Amino acid sequence: MTEPIRVVVADDHPLFRDGVITSLQSVPEVQVVGQAADAAGAVRVVREELPDIVLLDVTMPGGGITAAQQIAAACPATRIIMLTVSEDEDDLLAAMKAGASGYVLKGVSARELARVVRGVSSGEVYVAPSLAFGLLREMSTPRPNDPFAELSTRERQVLELVAHGRSNQEIGLKLGLAEKTIKHYMTNILTKLQVRSRVEAALLAARSGLGQSG
Repeated sequence: MTEPIRVVVADDHPLFRDGVITSLQSVPEVQVVGQAADAAGAVRVVREELPDIVLLDVTMPGGGITAAQQIAAACPATRIIMLTVSEDEDDLLAAMKAGASGYVLKGVSARELARVVRGVSSGEVYVAPSLAFGLLREMSTPRPNDPFAELSTRERQVLELVAHGRSNQEIGLKLGLAEKTIKHYMTNILTKLQVRSRVEAALLAARSGLGQSG
């Protein structure tokens, strides 16, 4: 039997939060394992439950973007979906840069939300269709001269070890992390560097001199 998609829902409006939870609980393959009303609570519950998906309200107390940044850093295996009324492109771009894999407007139907949760849990990225053009326009602008500028400190550590030929298992042992967590870091690294494989990432790192002392 396939394992359920474990979800945490964070929103400061109890009635809306309860409605989202009820709609998701009606989906056979989804299991809601926690909820929160603010950013700090969301981060705490995600750390405790390590869900597959967390739904974050952008404007909840403490800030959904802030919560996304902290969750992406502490629990990279959890994929983040922003669930919001905000159609502001700056919020969308900030969410994606913070580590979100989905950006859903609150007018979405229960059926569509379930579809997005399934898709994001399997590795897809979702942006509300009305906002997708703005994101594509931003993504088409020239990238920074330093391809490693967007990597977090932990991602740079992982990439340095990849450049030295270490396997995911060896990297996990050295950094004290699970192999599954290293795989998720590698996915983020490949996406940020815009390369297709760990070999390409390692070559790019070697050419730049990243980790020569490691």
